[in-house]
Amino acid sequence: MLAITESAQSAIKSAIDGAGQPVAGLRVMVQGGGCAGLQYGMALELEIQSDDAVIEAGPVKVLVDPESQAHLAGTTIDFVSGLEGSGFVFNNPNASSSCGCGKSFC
Repeated sequence: MLAITESAQSAIKSAIDGAGQPVAGLRVMVQGGGCAGLQYGMALELEIQSDDAVIEAGPVKVLVDPESQAHLAGTTIDFVSGLEGSGFVFNNPNASSSCGCGKSFC
């Protein structure tokens, strides 16, 4: 379903470790909105929902709700650092187009 690079796993682990409370995993979702119609979202979750897909990637768990699963199938999530900042990058083969910010697609 999803591939999580080692760099992204490390960034997710750092976020979970810094949460200050027990975290079940990182939720990755697709929501309506953004420049191109759909946008990626991420949030630390305290509980796993019964209908979540749970992807174990190294030391972390990534949670995906049923509505987002089809949009994210085959996606690779990476974490990059560069001159313009750092952040998560989604390489999604299902996106027919994306906007310049890299956070939304259709």
